[in-house]
Amino acid sequence: MDSARVSERLDALVSENRFTIAVVFPAVGALMMVASAEGLLPDPLSFNPALLLFGTLVMRTPLVAGLLPTIDRRGAFALLALTAYTYAVEFVGVETGLPYGGFEYGIELGPMLFDTVPIGLPAFFFPLVVNAYLLVLLLSSRRAAGPLGAPARILAALAVVLIVDAVLDPAAVALGFWTYDAGGAYYGVPWTNYAGWVLSGAVAIGAIELGFDRTVLAARLADCPFMLDDLVSFVLLWGAVNLWFGQWVPVLLAAALAGALVYTDRFDFALT
Repeated sequence: MDSARVSERLDALVSENRFTIAVVFPAVGALMMVASAEGLLPDPLSFNPALLLFGTLVMRTPLVAGLLPTIDRRGAFALLALTAYTYAVEFVGVETGLPYGGFEYGIELGPMLFDTVPIGLPAFFFPLVVNAYLLVLLLSSRRAAGPLGAPARILAALAVVLIVDAVLDPAAVALGFWTYDAGGAYYGVPWTNYAGWVLSGAVAIGAIELGFDRTVLAARLADCPFMLDDLVSFVLLWGAVNLWFGQWVPVLLAAALAGALVYTDRFDFALT
């Protein structure tokens, strides 16, 4: 089966199950993670790594389906390089505390590479950056003055990445996914984490900018209504977790992301 046929079938699969993927899965995921943290689930289900990884991969399918037709040889190389970089920077982070600050995992997130970082790490890391870049592309296309130039586009995407992590990290710490050795003023997250994300996010966004044809990516984004559904899932899942723990700044940031999705007609509970 050729790549075009695979892409077509994946598009159909996602289109037919948008509500389940983008709304039901994150809602169930948030409920199960909070119940796990509160000790309400039996041990086999509490933070079950197979369920965590499966749910994550399902919620990633709209992004994968959206990107697939845009990946050429240069894009594939960029993604491979970004995968290697993702493992490397996380390994260094766990071993040395740089660039994010000293931290350790508290919950098993699936099989571990060298007993140090989760093998599924790219599935957790890539969407944070790619979704931010795609959202900026979409917002940029609606500017009366025209699309942003490359430097402004990269800086805007980096700002969105930091907002996304400012939603994710406090919720993950509250759930016990990981903890920072010295704690932190922002719901247990230190400022060094965000300084580290400036570095790692800039590298990742640069790889996307260089690896993908922006015109092709923007055209696919305009024609593919579900391409940012993974960001919808993110807002619902991590916004709900932060809401449960009363972490109001991350809740407001999640609401701001939801507002951007509404503005771009990508946050639609009907998802049709």
